[in-house]
Amino acid sequence: MGEVVVREFEPNKDREKVEAVERICEVGPRGKISLFTDMLGDPICRVAEIGEEIVGMIRGCIKTVTCGKRLSRNGKHNKTNAKEVPVYTRVAYILGLRVSPDQRRMGIGLKLVKRMEAWFRENGAEYSYMATENDNLASVKLFTDKCGYSKFRTPSVLVNPVFAHRERVSSKVTIIPLSPSHAEILYRRRFSTTEFFPRDIDSVLNNKLTLGTFLAVPSGFCRAETWPGPDLFLSDPPHSWALVSVWNSKEVFTLEVQGASRVKRTLAKTSRVVDRALPWLRLPSFPDLFSPFGFHFMYGLGGEGPEALKMVKALCGFVHNLAMEKGCRVVVTEVSPNEPLRFGIPHWKMLSWDEDLWCMKRLGEDYSDGSVGDWTKSQPAMSIFVDPREV
Repeated sequence: MGEVVVREFEPNKDREKVEAVERICEVGPRGKISLFTDMLGDPICRVAEIGEEIVGMIRGCIKTVTCGKRLSRNGKHNKTNAKEVPVYTRVAYILGLRVSPDQRRMGIGLKLVKRMEAWFRENGAEYSYMATENDNLASVKLFTDKCGYSKFRTPSVLVNPVFAHRERVSSKVTIIPLSPSHAEILYRRRFSTTEFFPRDIDSVLNNKLTLGTFLAVPSGFCRAETWPGPDLFLSDPPHSWALVSVWNSKEVFTLEVQGASRVKRTLAKTSRVVDRALPWLRLPSFPDLFSPFGFHFMYGLGGEGPEALKMVKALCGFVHNLAMEKGCRVVVTEVSPNEPLRFGIPHWKMLSWDEDLWCMKRLGEDYSDGSVGDWTKSQPAMSIFVDPREV
């Protein structure tokens, strides 16, 4: 093997070669390649090269997120007005590491990670983290054994198929579409202390891939046209409510399930045919996942009150119908295993997985305001905010 050179990605020169590596790696998406999107502000890419052949690449970005919370008081000794405020830190995210199958076990992945971490440190990141499947032993071993990462969080990925019939949304629940500015106020005032909450939530909500943020309230509270706005809503909220935002991942890349037998494909197709012919039966038909398909991602799921689960279920029905109209075949979300609202999220166990492993490493001293110490050693919180730009 020749010398491995790691250098900066050059779009005009490297695009076709990098896309070729993506395609031969079994984890690569089909269709549009998300590698070159700028959704995360200013992601960077490094490529590994042997001679003129690109044999690997890695992507990364840095953002500011919530890593904990602290009490803030109006006045030095005023405890009655104390409220929880977020503690932010600069965290780097490794979006994707790829190495050509015939060039693996040669230290190329390690070299790419080290080069990316150097860039993270130079640009002020305090932590670096990555996500991988829990059973991807090669990836887990690389990051935990050779790069010094620790297993940090294990959120659950919940996947629900989109049927050929519309889901019923309870008549006792009203769904209110929110403007990005109103959604931002609700998120910042109620959920900004959630772990991994992005400080630039406004950028996420205003991104063209966010299809909207939707609020569920009891039907007697108000109608969409009489929505009082976030200030009045938060000053006198209903006994229960929930909200969620929807991200159109279909516009970024498509996926495809491979290796299914002809019998399974036939059974799945038959269920869809019957569902389309007899939609009033509301049969749980299996979507066509054996050809390239797109999906919608639910993020920012939150709620309050004794009937929050009911509100979440209504939102999921609404999002299902939206996905059906947009031609998506599944709806996906990712939540903390401790998330109490997860029990209101419909999903198929055969399509979902319990542990999406997040590994984290401390790159330097924690300079965040109101330091929480070493974040990598903290206990999991009840909720977690999964940034759709990283999906």
